[in-house]
This record gives sequence, C-alpha cells and structure tokens, in this order.
Amino acid sequence: MPDSTGRSPPFLLIDTTLREGEQFATSCFSTRMKLALARALDAFGIDYIEVTSPAASPRSFLDARKLASMGLRARVLAHVRCHEEDVRAALDAGVGGVGLLYAVSDPLRRNSHGRTLAQILDAMASPIALAKRAGVEVRFSAEDSFRSEPADVLRLLCAAEEMGVDRLGLADTVGIATPRQVYELTRRVRAATHRPLGFHGHDDTGCAVANAWSAVEAGATHVDVSILGLGERIGITPLGAFTARALSLVPETARRYRLSMLHELERLAARAAGVVPPFNRPLTAPTAFAHKAGLHLKAVLRDPGAYEIFAPELAGNARRLVLGSKLTGRHALGHRARTIGLSLSEEELRAATRRVKALADRSETESELSERELDEALRGPATAT
Repeated sequence: MPDSTGRSPPFLLIDTTLREGEQFATSCFSTRMKLALARALDAFGIDYIEVTSPAASPRSFLDARKLASMGLRARVLAHVRCHEEDVRAALDAGVGGVGLLYAVSDPLRRNSHGRTLAQILDAMASPIALAKRAGVEVRFSAEDSFRSEPADVLRLLCAAEEMGVDRLGLADTVGIATPRQVYELTRRVRAATHRPLGFHGHDDTGCAVANAWSAVEAGATHVDVSILGLGERIGITPLGAFTARALSLVPETARRYRLSMLHELERLAARAAGVVPPFNRPLTAPTAFAHKAGLHLKAVLRDPGAYEIFAPELAGNARRLVLGSKLTGRHALGHRARTIGLSLSEEELRAATRRVKALADRSETESELSERELDEALRGPATAT
C-alpha cells in the first residue's frame, strides 16, 4: 500500500485489539465498544483490523459480520484455526481475509494439537484451498516460531506458499525471542519465500517492540499490534510504542497514521479492558514530555529538541516544565520570573532559587510547589510561605 509519495512503506500495521485484546484477562468488549474501536482505528489510518474467530461463539460471529459490513477503509481479518469449519464461519461473516495458523514447536505439538509435521502439512491444505476459492486474503502463520526448529518453520511456510497463501507469518507466541533471533529467522524466511511476511510478538520478556522492529529491518512487511499492547497474558507489541519507534527512524511512514488519535484509542481500549493506561507509555503519557531536572530544563528552554526526539503536538500531547521542585535550576526559574513580569538580577535570581528549593524540600508528599507558591517565592521572602 503506497504512501502519499507513491513509495511503498516498510511495513503495514495489523491492529488486533479486537482479537488479541479480547483475550486479555479482564477484557469484556461489548459489540458497541468493538464498533467504536473499529471506527477509531479506521480514522487513525490502520491498515488492517483483526477480529476474533467468528467460530468462537454466536456473538463473535455476529460481531464479526457487523464489523465486516461497516465499510471501513481498513481490511477486516479473522484469526481462525486451520480448520474448514472455522474458515467457513469467517467467510459467512463476510470478512476480507483469514489468518490461519499451526504450531510447529515441540511444546505445542505435544500439548495442543498433537500432530506431526507431516500431519500438519496434510491438514492445512484443505482450509487454505477453501479460503483461496472464496477470494479473500489468506495468511498462514507458524505459531510459536521461536521455540521451533528453523527447518520446520521454513518447511511449513514454504509449503503454505506453494498452496497459494497471500501472506506468511512468524509468531513469537510466548515472548521468548530476542531481537537477534527475530532478525535471523525473518531473514531466512524472506530468502526462502516470495510472499509478504508478518510478525506477531508477545511481550513476556519486554522485547515486543524491539523484536517487531528487528523483523521490519529483516524484511517483514506486516506487524501485529494492539492498543496498549492488550493481549494474552501481558500482551503484544503496543500500537503507541511501535509507532514511536517507527517515528524516530522512518517518520514519513509513521506519519501515515493520525498520531493525535492515539490518546483516544488508548482511552477506549482501557475502558473496555478494565485497566488504567500505563504511566510510561510513549507519546501519550501525561509525563511523556515532562522535564524536571535543572540541566534538562535549561536545555529544553533553549531548544526542546535537546531532550525531545518528537514534538509533543504530533501525538496531541503537550510539553510540561516542572519548575517548582528541589531539582530545579536558576535558568528555569529565571524563565518563569520573566513570564510573570519580574526582572531579577543574578543575585536576586540565585536567592529566589534557594527559596524555591528550600520550600520544595519541606514537602514529603508533593513533587512540586503549586504555581502560586512558586511565584510567591520568586517575588521575594516577604511573600514566600
């Protein structure tokens, strides 16, 4: 899918909040909430929206059909088992694509489906053929790719390509992979196949964003994300964090999306999942562009780019200068003094800085003075409390 310049971007985003996010332990997505999230994701500019298998339950089927009939720009996909009945349910729901999967790792072969590699190769043929005949986009993914023998993953994905799938997938299903492992296996698959390749990564070891970007660097064309990283266990690659990573390296691609909508997306998803958004999420957190230490404040007042790699306005956020703390410096306080119309000599400014620090030191509960307290301290000891 080309961007506004006519060039193909290095990746497309598949948001799976309505599938993987629904698997988060406390999630309870109503139909109304799913439709609201889908509309918001479409306005954000997401490329694909993945939904829960229509075969999962009667309501899952009805929800998938409603989502597929919304007329979204984004293509609606269903994540389904590699079974004919699951594929038929997805086709009956009217989705634009199906994501099929089979696990090839020893742990999941033993404890999940119980099939040998030869049996998997035999079983995947008819569901793929059924989906292909229907004319929808077909992805086949090797579940638990990074606890599997690379030769088995390659054999499975090469076979899927021969069966005519449109896209292949690697999945770090238990979040065990390292960025180097992801890069190396992605490169091997890209060298052995000719289909677009996606990456789905869980965050159990805190590597989901790094792993997803390693996949892109190695040639992956599609990346699975979810809002706030919602998903099974602790979740997958977060949409906001991955977008921040992309914005720092390929800004022209990240700006294909309406980044100013990230906060609204996170608010909606948090409500549906019954969680509070993390305090340290990139781009959208209230403190994402907050500066407190004196050295930082001095530099940011001269040039925000000294300590900010993004403009806060890109994500609908705002810069915050924490001036009234014990860590503040005279340059920041001089800026505040000028803002309120004070003209302080160097000696007066140093004295005011001492007053502010002394007042801030007294507090055991507040991180900074109120604006009133700060301004009174700058005006002089007669008004400071």
